[in-house]
Amino acid sequence: MELGRRTLIMGVLNVTPDSFSDGGEFFSPHRAIERALAMEAEGADIIDIGGESTRPGARPVSVEEELDRVMPVIESLVGRVSVPLSIDTRKYEVARRALRAGVEILNDVSGLRQDIRLADLAGQWGAALIIMNMRGRPETMQKIPPSPDIFAEIEAHFEWAVAEATTRGVAREQLLLDPGIGFGKTVEQNCALINHLDRFARFNLPLMIGTSRKTFIGKILDKPPEERLMGTAASVVAAIFRGVHIVRVHDVREMKDVVAVADAILNASGDGC
Repeated sequence: MELGRRTLIMGVLNVTPDSFSDGGEFFSPHRAIERALAMEAEGADIIDIGGESTRPGARPVSVEEELDRVMPVIESLVGRVSVPLSIDTRKYEVARRALRAGVEILNDVSGLRQDIRLADLAGQWGAALIIMNMRGRPETMQKIPPSPDIFAEIEAHFEWAVAEATTRGVAREQLLLDPGIGFGKTVEQNCALINHLDRFARFNLPLMIGTSRKTFIGKILDKPPEERLMGTAASVVAAIFRGVHIVRVHDVREMKDVVAVADAILNASGDGC
């Protein structure tokens, strides 16, 4: 994938019964496969498949249950879609099985803190590895005290994780960073992270961000997840203007237009379009 020429869109595919945003709408393999094909047609550059909810308060599921949810979908989509597939998991065995089936990207919301061996897998398979920052765990992340310096905390995590990954054979060209909007951060911190994404430019690594339908948007607008489309669009544009390379979204068709216009404005010369 060429990063930087335009903002890429990662489509979210939750194969779970309890996602905060789509509440099991694509829990059945048939519905999930249909949605993946639709997202590709709508313009998704990547499809991110997850079988374990990481919404606030969510309890972890077993390796076997997560595999039962995601593997039929992955196996049906490999060779059927032309865009790369990503697995959203914190578990070594789920990541290993997904890579063997043809997945090309590991999206680790724990940022290697739950199982460092995900870096070993990325190194062995040459897979892209997304390192996300999450404070605490899904069960506790909204109950822990706010960070006194969220930027310093995330930067320290990224420094550690990048060093560990490269030591374990992951090339820097395989790495991406995600500050983890909503994962143990306050509304104000989420807004500040988006507004100052350029602070992470010192790592010289591509940035991904996931703001789609998130709770901080709901708190700003006082609206439920299904009514946060325009709030999501505003956050996507702000992130693009602050240097993000990939946006992770549920509403691919709508965000495709948002991204295209934001990219056009950002890349316009001083002489006009």
